[in-house]
Amino acid sequence: MRSSVRSRFVRAMRVLRRTPLHPQWLLDGSNKTARWVREAARGRVVDIGCADRWIEKCLPPGCDYIGIDYPATGKLMYGARPDVFADAARLPLPDASADTVIILEVVEHLRHPREALEEIARVLRPRGRLLLSMPFLYPIHDAPHDFQRYTEHGLAREIEAAGLRVESAAPNLGSAHTAGLIGCLALGGMAVEAIRRRSPAIAMIPLVAAAIPVVNVLAWLGGKLLPSWPAVTAGYAVLASKP
Repeated sequence: MRSSVRSRFVRAMRVLRRTPLHPQWLLDGSNKTARWVREAARGRVVDIGCADRWIEKCLPPGCDYIGIDYPATGKLMYGARPDVFADAARLPLPDASADTVIILEVVEHLRHPREALEEIARVLRPRGRLLLSMPFLYPIHDAPHDFQRYTEHGLAREIEAAGLRVESAAPNLGSAHTAGLIGCLALGGMAVEAIRRRSPAIAMIPLVAAAIPVVNVLAWLGGKLLPSWPAVTAGYAVLASKP
């Protein structure tokens, strides 16, 4: 009974994904990511953590796409449809065989992130590009396959240690939106936990449901009216290249 109530709650949240009623409404950056990929990707593109291959539709004409995912997360959690299942730290590709490597919201799930970045450097051709995004202020997810977060400077350290050069690094969400996102996710997470534990706090779920759109809209307005503070962001988007 408990699991069915919880799954109904999660399904209802999915329906509300593009409305302020959803805890992750402020995070909807798929269009921004698609534009970034369309502008920066070129040639042979390797997509690590490809899931359902949605990035393939965003590539500019003339690109040759290879999707890679990891069985423990891609197959079992996301129904991934890669060209090959593999470990990012052991890519089944020749040296200097890719013009672009894309790795979006994946590095936090890697047991050996430094080795994976070194593998990316190995398979990139000279002047090849790495497009990487990674959360910073965001809850643990896909447990137990969630191992690390990096600041902007930590990401640059890891990427440069692998032999690549950071061309640009930018927050992917402003500070007001990030604060609203974390607040809404905390409220939603506590509501789900109350259901899971059959806690008397279930009685507060209507209040939580009412609070989430209020927090979302206030954070959205704050993002429009106030300058963003770069120290607070949900994550980063990094463009790097191989010298």
